Amino acid sequence: MRLGLSLGYQTAWSTPADHLALAQEADRLGYSVVWAAEAYGSDSPSMLAWMAGQTERIDVGAAVMQIPARTPAATAMTAATIDALSGGRFRLGLGVSGPQVSEGWHGVRFAKPLARTREFVDIVKLAIARKEVAYDGEHYTLPLPDGPGKALRLGFHPPREHIPIYLAAVGPKNLELAGEIADGWLAVFYAPEFADEQLASVRAGRAKVGKDLSGFDVVPSVPVVIGDDVASCAELVRWYAALYVGGMGSREQNFYNQLATRMGYGDAAREVQDLYLAKRQRDAAAAVPMEFIDRTSLLGPKERVAERMREYAAAGVTTLSVSLFVADRDSGVQTLRTVAEALDLSGVGE
Repeated sequence: MRLGLSLGYQTAWSTPADHLALAQEADRLGYSVVWAAEAYGSDSPSMLAWMAGQTERIDVGAAVMQIPARTPAATAMTAATIDALSGGRFRLGLGVSGPQVSEGWHGVRFAKPLARTREFVDIVKLAIARKEVAYDGEHYTLPLPDGPGKALRLGFHPPREHIPIYLAAVGPKNLELAGEIADGWLAVFYAPEFADEQLASVRAGRAKVGKDLSGFDVVPSVPVVIGDDVASCAELVRWYAALYVGGMGSREQNFYNQLATRMGYGDAAREVQDLYLAKRQRDAAAAVPMEFIDRTSLLGPKERVAERMREYAAAGVTTLSVSLFVADRDSGVQTLRTVAEALDLSGVGE
């Protein structure tokens, strides 16, 4: 199992300089990849290109580039460009986002996300491989019919004809699609105790194309808080869990709430959502079960984190990407070092 660093996106309490310093420390420590995210603020490719130019070995990955935000061709151009300037260190994570962002921010209908994702990935692969991009799908038609457009191919030679593609997937059908068309899965709220059910969907997708899980990268983003008292560590993650389980999407369409329900926390998930949507965020955070937080995070002293890492590795994780819940840059650097030490202690690192 390898280590990764999930930086998320820029917030009111982070700076690009902070994220760069953490990426550079992860590079020095031998982490395999640093991921940047986007929602409706900072975009991931700008951050990744900037970090790629100031790191040496670590891969830079989009987690994710939003499918509704760009055409497939623009996505392929950006991926190939960052791969070229980084010397072949780019990983392309894709996701459809959610209905509120897709339709409210990008003006793209959220309907049929699986079919749109399949076609989007088809076109991205064609373009990066420098094949002539001609496509006749339900959602994308290239070139447009009855017009002056012509089928084109990427205008320069990137270092690789195939850039690893990851899908951010939560539901069973999307997990199956990831197994079928992608090289890896970007997971959230990944609990080793629940992994079998999720990986069964991924395996079903791999089987459709005659493959198994060999070479498929399972990459959960896992909150980490180092400290002596596990319950105190969990308190730092509680608000994040409440935001996703309670406040992401709508009451009718919250993928993270549905995931928590499938994991056996249905009653708690409903309560968290009811409280959060009633603008009682503090009560919503308090209602998140401690067990849910502990199962989906790395909490406590280094030895406990190492033991938990063994469980993640046994549950199919190949790249464990940590999300730092820290107060400042120095604490983040120290946490990265402690996590690397924990991996050595666990005995499951590559």
